[in-house]
Amino acid sequence: MQAKSGIVSRSVSSVSSSRSGSFFAKLMAILSVALTVVLVDSVNAEAEAANSKYAGIVVDAKTGNVLYSENADRLQYPASLTKMMTIYMTFEALEQGRIRLDTPVPFSAHAAAQAPTKLGVRAGGTITVEQGILGLVTLSANDAATALGEMLGGGSEDRFAQLMTAKAHALGMTRTTYRNANGLPNTAQMTTARDQARLGIALRQHFPQYYGYFSTRAFKFGTRTIRSHNRLVGSVRGVDGIKTGYTRAAGFNLVSSVQVDGKSIVGVVLGGASTPARDAQMRNLIATYLPKASSRGGSSALIAQAAPAPEMIVTPAPVMPQKVQPQVAKTITAAQPPISAAAADLSLPHKGPLPDARYQAAETEVAYAETAQPKSDNPLVAQPMPAPTKVKTTTFKQQASLAAPKPAPASLRPEQADTAVDNVTTASTTAAPASAASTDNGPSGWVVQVGVSPSRQMAMDLLESAKTKGGKALASAKPFAVAYAAGGDQLYRARFGGFDDQRDAVNACKALKKAGIKCWAAAQ
Repeated sequence: MQAKSGIVSRSVSSVSSSRSGSFFAKLMAILSVALTVVLVDSVNAEAEAANSKYAGIVVDAKTGNVLYSENADRLQYPASLTKMMTIYMTFEALEQGRIRLDTPVPFSAHAAAQAPTKLGVRAGGTITVEQGILGLVTLSANDAATALGEMLGGGSEDRFAQLMTAKAHALGMTRTTYRNANGLPNTAQMTTARDQARLGIALRQHFPQYYGYFSTRAFKFGTRTIRSHNRLVGSVRGVDGIKTGYTRAAGFNLVSSVQVDGKSIVGVVLGGASTPARDAQMRNLIATYLPKASSRGGSSALIAQAAPAPEMIVTPAPVMPQKVQPQVAKTITAAQPPISAAAADLSLPHKGPLPDARYQAAETEVAYAETAQPKSDNPLVAQPMPAPTKVKTTTFKQQASLAAPKPAPASLRPEQADTAVDNVTTASTTAAPASAASTDNGPSGWVVQVGVSPSRQMAMDLLESAKTKGGKALASAKPFAVAYAAGGDQLYRARFGGFDDQRDAVNACKALKKAGIKCWAAAQ
């Protein structure tokens, strides 16, 4: 029995030793891989610092402090970061009720001919506005960006680029010029890291109801599953967007928004040497400067939002081509809930040390804050915002087949570029019969207007949505739609009436703005 016991004891000891050795071997292998990743990230970050194209900035989105900057004001090519402004303009049109998420977006021959990456929709086909947004934030689809630009620009991508430039300057992006809607090479299309950080914060601040689209990691388009190019979303804790970009001349670009543990930053990397190097640099910037961001503040918006001009551009839903059915988009990874954050004044120069640590990846976690106000009393706001650009409206009759507009010359130098805004034409549906026009201007006295729509029902839908967000300030307000003619088209102003005086109307408008709805008060 003793001999047998000894044999059993030695067997157990041998097995235990074998298991222990296997465990430690696996542990050492895991540690080795982790160390290798850290070393690679460190090497990539150092390589980016030595890269002559490199520019970067990190901004505390709650206080406006610039935590880090490197060549932040040097002119560089935005590449597909251009689509951030295309999306901004799309969000603005949605908010104003000029388009809807299910509005069909027609593809002209020019849009369909754009270079990859693309959705591959043929000329004469359509997608919805929502599919276009998803295609831009995930695949960075050039054809979808051009199609959206043409629709919002009244049929012309060149005109839309002028509107993009005007909007950029109104947001304080004074060194940015756009020449197309997608970021494909054009030597006149320039920006800076500081301007891109400003735009990233403006997207979060001005459109919290739509910003969640930037967190989409994949969506279904017909039979295709399209996955996001942004590798940091879902792999770095707190990253909720925003956009990647690449051309040979621009290098590898990335704008990242991070909100976690009550802190909020926006980082920009331009001119990266490769995708891994660019992503590693952004991880290191997040790891180094997120702990230095403030967990307080954010009660005031640091980037002002220009008030909308009435009837600036009206873009009703285009007529869908016959026998062409839009593909149905199905979101696989849902976008994050609406996110609101304060915005940063990016005029404060401050250069921080290059980071050398790797950020710990984990599941996405997002902090939420109250919606920022459109004006700011924050002392960090040093530069006044330009007055909003006024755009004259005429009528554009949409043809069955959209002609391809002549693109801006790629050899045009930035200093030669004409950033003036032409008279804007609008796409339109068939005009309503003259008998449908209403002469009823609604209640007299002070009114609050929240937008313009191509139909009475859309105007009333817009008012119903606004009233639910306006709270007590709109409890006794009377919603109504005022018909008017613009060219040969019938349009409707969406307004609230029934206010006792100017103060009540202004207070109601303030309540709407707090809820993220643009409006203005006027005497009728």
